[in-house]
Amino acid sequence: MKDKKNKRKDTYRAVINTPDAPKAIGPYSQGIELKKLIYFSGQIPIDPATGELAGNDFTTQTRQVLKNIDALLASKGLTAANVVKTTIFITDMSKFAEVNAEYGSYFSFEPPARSCVAVSALPMGALVEIEVIATL
Repeated sequence: MKDKKNKRKDTYRAVINTPDAPKAIGPYSQGIELKKLIYFSGQIPIDPATGELAGNDFTTQTRQVLKNIDALLASKGLTAANVVKTTIFITDMSKFAEVNAEYGSYFSFEPPARSCVAVSALPMGALVEIEVIATL
């Protein structure tokens, strides 16, 4: 049953949508705000200006993913300091150091909790995807 209305009055839920980050490429939202947390969908290295993947290496793609995350956070007046948990998906664990170097530059102060998982493939042939949970 597809109930489009939230029937609970005590639950705040809002969809996050900004043109400064890539549009969803499927039936999902860029993020969902729920009370004091925002759950952002995983970001792949799509350049929002072109709709194409940025670069073909882990460093360039991670940098674009973090730019996309930054745009999502900024749409709600947030920064990397508001991120409390991330999950990184990479297609080649031997490239973890490259991803980690970019990630470490972005989350340079009190980084969030994190998981990293190797996957066989990502949408559009991306090499890296990162999802974040942020607090308001």
